[in-house]
Amino acid sequence: MLDFSQLFGRKNSSSNVAKDRLKLVLIHDRMNCSTELLEMMRSDIIEVISKYVDIDTDDFNIEVSSMECDKSGNKAPVLSANIPIKNLKKVSRG
Repeated sequence: MLDFSQLFGRKNSSSNVAKDRLKLVLIHDRMNCSTELLEMMRSDIIEVISKYVDIDTDDFNIEVSSMECDKSGNKAPVLSANIPIKNLKKVSRG
């Protein structure tokens, strides 16, 4: 997949880092868990998925939202991930 941000040298500027941190804080507020826990989850997800595919960790995004879980209108937190895959890895079973 052609990524124009890599082609034109998009860098991890301080504004991008601040934006990512703000996203984590918002997720923390929605899920009522610590920012550290969310960062650990993100790292673990990247570690596991990286065994099978090459991913773009710069554009990796996790988000917590709420979703109606039954007909009575009760809501539950939902973890969504947007994980850009660069290439599949050859994995042998065994």
